[in-house]
Amino acid sequence: MSGTPRPGVPARGPAPRTAPRPVPGPLPGPPGAPGRWIVLAVLCVSLLVVAVDATVLHVAVPTVTEDLRPSGVELLWIVDAYPLVCAALLILFGTLGDRVGRRRVLLLGYGCFGVASALAAYAPGPGMLIGARALLGVGGAMIMPATLSILRQVFPDRRERAVAIGMWSAVAAFGAAVGPLVGGLLLEHFWWGSVFLVNIPLMAGCLPVGRLLLPESTGDRRGPWDLAGALLAAGGLFCAVLAVKRVGAGEPLTPATALAAAAGLGLLALFVRRQRRRPEPLIDLAAFARPAFGTSLGCIVLTVLALVGLALVAAQYLQLVLGLTPLETGLRLLPLSLAAIAAGLAGERLLGRLGPRRMAAWGFLLTACAVLALTLLGERDEPVVMAAGFVLLGFGLETTLFAAYESMLSDAPAARAGAAAALGETAYQLGAGIGIALLGSLMNAMYAPAVRGVQGVPAADRRAAGHSLGEAYAVAGRLGGGTGETLREAARGAFVHGMHLTLAASAGLLLLGALAARRLPRSLCRPAACAEPEPGSRAAGTPGETAFLPSRITHP
Repeated sequence: MSGTPRPGVPARGPAPRTAPRPVPGPLPGPPGAPGRWIVLAVLCVSLLVVAVDATVLHVAVPTVTEDLRPSGVELLWIVDAYPLVCAALLILFGTLGDRVGRRRVLLLGYGCFGVASALAAYAPGPGMLIGARALLGVGGAMIMPATLSILRQVFPDRRERAVAIGMWSAVAAFGAAVGPLVGGLLLEHFWWGSVFLVNIPLMAGCLPVGRLLLPESTGDRRGPWDLAGALLAAGGLFCAVLAVKRVGAGEPLTPATALAAAAGLGLLALFVRRQRRRPEPLIDLAAFARPAFGTSLGCIVLTVLALVGLALVAAQYLQLVLGLTPLETGLRLLPLSLAAIAAGLAGERLLGRLGPRRMAAWGFLLTACAVLALTLLGERDEPVVMAAGFVLLGFGLETTLFAAYESMLSDAPAARAGAAAALGETAYQLGAGIGIALLGSLMNAMYAPAVRGVQGVPAADRRAAGHSLGEAYAVAGRLGGGTGETLREAARGAFVHGMHLTLAASAGLLLLGALAARRLPRSLCRPAACAEPEPGSRAAGTPGETAFLPSRITHP
């Protein structure tokens, strides 16, 4: 009969809807092809720019404070505008890249980052600098999830992906090392705005090279893109972190702050409710219940929350307490970043031997020990203690983040790589914003009362000196004589005391992270999981080689 299909001839009719949609755009060959590593090199350059910009400002903070005279709140905004805006928009641009093309979003981020860098370099006042830093956050929100999602797409094999993530994270650490050094060198000869100008030639080079070499890729594009959901997430994250920032800056709980907190929580609740009802949500909320994914995000938040404020505190300690130049400050911070580079390069080998659970837990413990060792630092210079603490700190921090990012990215399907990368970077930036706010609040609580209680200083000057150590030095210089020297010594001692308590609090958060890491998978792959490989990847290694599962894992 005509309606019965003949053997070997496919039946007529539409293709089954369950068939996976092919990923558009050329991909650079099978696992091991040289094109993959060229793509990785381009992505690493992109990351280098963002990493340099994230740290180059730290050594310039005292100079910016002296030149622009920002208030304490404005100074926090100058530092935090970038991570705040970036965290708010990561989900929007990460999921947008899954829809319209990750390379397209990445190239747009290059242009935005370059323009914002020029505006920041020539900002005439704190308001303009805050706005430029916010625009840098927009560019960073385009760049960061795109680099990780493209990396997830072109490295479907987990062994190669672990190597790529190690190199990617090593470049991030290298950027952290280069940032203070470049900033110190520039501040030795030029004004503070020059620290932003280094981004412009890198972005100008990345645009044509990225357009020529990077492959375009998207997700499965099932269902319409949820723009309303993305805006809800952006507004909720912005308002929530804004409220935390205001409280962390030492401001009283005003109606505006309470309104921002309520708005943030309300918008995020609406976002979660909307995602649960949609057949094709932006974010797969069920992924948070999976140990490899949800626990990895928690580890990222705890790591960054505990440590992100320390870089700013360290820069002020080195320059204002010990009196080092910006260049000397960058050199003192170099051991931390070099140790992080070494941990990133050794990450794939450590992950294979220890597994995600033990690697993250040991990283947390090592970092906590390093932070406690740094409490030995005081008003006198201790270069050996500082270098040893920074080496342990850099290696432990990078070890933890490597295990968390690798577990999170490998657990996510390739079609949702942009959303997964956006969540990982959102966790990082959210931890950064909350960490600076919380640690800054603790620092202010220890520092301000001690300085404002100095006798013989006018009340207005005591209030100004309580905002920051830099302002205290400025007031002391204006007062002069014995009164000025008394204020300077009191401010220096209060800052060191506050730094010690901040370090102790950070160590406590890191120990909590070590306990949380126990929910990560014990090993990379189990035999039952290896039977379901992702298309285009190696299901098992050659004899004598460890098998790596690309995406789906059976957790112990």
